[in-house]
Amino acid sequence: MNLLAIGDVVGAAGCDHLRAHLPALKRHYHADVTIVNGENAAEGNGVTPAAADHIFQSGADVITGGNHSFRRREIYDRLERDDFLLRPANYPDSAPGRGLCVLDLGRCLVGVINVMGEVYLPATRSPFETADRMVAQAKEAGCRLIVVDLHAEATSEKLALGYYLDGRVTAVVGTHTHVPTADARLLPGGTAYITDLGMCGPAESVLGVKKEQSIALMKDKLPVRFETAPGPCRLDGVCVTADPATGLATAIEAFSA
Repeated sequence: MNLLAIGDVVGAAGCDHLRAHLPALKRHYHADVTIVNGENAAEGNGVTPAAADHIFQSGADVITGGNHSFRRREIYDRLERDDFLLRPANYPDSAPGRGLCVLDLGRCLVGVINVMGEVYLPATRSPFETADRMVAQAKEAGCRLIVVDLHAEATSEKLALGYYLDGRVTAVVGTHTHVPTADARLLPGGTAYITDLGMCGPAESVLGVKKEQSIALMKDKLPVRFETAPGPCRLDGVCVTADPATGLATAIEAFSA
């Protein structure tokens, strides 16, 4: 079984690039499930109902989120109603939405979990304790395959959680930093892992933002209103091949388009 995971979609440009390339990628990899991080899909961060619709209509089965999931209040009701639009599970239970969904593929159930790190990000419940709870819930629901989107800043935290979940889930894929890492691999226990998927957004940018704006913020220390950069985009992600009988991965391949 083949599972695609796509890095953070950035703005309208990223949404358009996703729509242009995702259908062909799904055909090429014979994808059974496609997971897309959409927390930056709206212009200026966050996700709106229109941006979520665009991503789903482009071929995503599940949209995951992160620290910008609640930036747009107009998405709150949609988070409550849509089982496949996720936000990090370690936000308080009072927050709209959920951090786990279950996809019924007929021959097996696939669980997708969204967890956020706590290093350099808003304070939430421990990602380790949250992951334990969500994995237990997914297995209680009968999921044979489990994919975790770990939305985190620190590479050390991502690696630690990857090893912590090794052998218990099918894949741990990092998001948030928008730069694809060169460490896609199978961990010793059979879990596919990558520290960061990358992004779907403008190639000549700083994490999708106009580079001159990012430079000005870092150089001059004054507030800057970020805008999505112009120009050609790139799409980063991985294909994880998994065995439903064991729930573990047999291969992981990174790609860009």
